[in-house]
Amino acid sequence: MKKIILIEDNIDICVGYKMLINMTKQYEIVNYYHQADEALKNIWKDKPDIALIDIDLPGGMNGIEATQKLKMMMPSCEIIIITVFENSVKVFDSLSAGATGYLTKNSNQLEVIDALDQISNGGSPMSPAIARMVVGSFKKNNNNPFTEKELLVLEALVEGKSYRSIAQSFEVSIDAVRFHIKNIYLKLQVNTKEEAISKAKINNWV
Repeated sequence: MKKIILIEDNIDICVGYKMLINMTKQYEIVNYYHQADEALKNIWKDKPDIALIDIDLPGGMNGIEATQKLKMMMPSCEIIIITVFENSVKVFDSLSAGATGYLTKNSNQLEVIDALDQISNGGSPMSPAIARMVVGSFKKNNNNPFTEKELLVLEALVEGKSYRSIAQSFEVSIDAVRFHIKNIYLKLQVNTKEEAISKAKINNWV
C-alpha cells in the first residue's frame, strides 16, 4: 500500500480526500497538514510515496516552494499539485519545482484515483484543461513583444476574465492590470480588447 500525505489548508477537502483515498486498497493517507513547513518537519516520520500539495497555502511557504524542498529531501516521493489555479505560470513553476502531476480541485473522485494510479505507474497525470494548456504552450509563437506578465494578462483576456478577476488570480491590484493592458495595446497598436485578442491570435501568441 502506497503512503500519501496531503498538504492542504481547507479542512473539508482534507476530510474528503482522506475518506476517498482510504477506501482504496492501494493507497492510504497517513497524514495531512495545513502548512507546508509542518509537513516537511514530519517527512521522515511519514515517509510518503506520494504527496498531494495545494499551491495557495498559509504560512511562509507556498506549495511550489514546498514541492521543491520536498523533492530535495526525498527525491523518490512523487508529487501531484492540487489547486484552483489554471494559469500557465503556476503550471510550469510547479512542474519545474519537481511536481509530476497537476490536478484542479474540480477533478472528480475517479480522476483523483486515476491520477494516483497513473503516477504510481510512471505517468504524469493532469486535468484535461491543464494538459491542453501544456500542449498549447508548445504551439505558441514565442517571438512575441510581451513581458511574461503581459502575456499572462493577455491570455486571461482571451479567456474572457474581467480586470478584477485577473487581479485576484495574479494577486495584484486592478491598477497593475490596467497598466499591463495599456502596454499590450501600445505594443499591438490597438485600442480595444477585441482588437488585441484578434491580433494576438493571428500571430499565434496566445
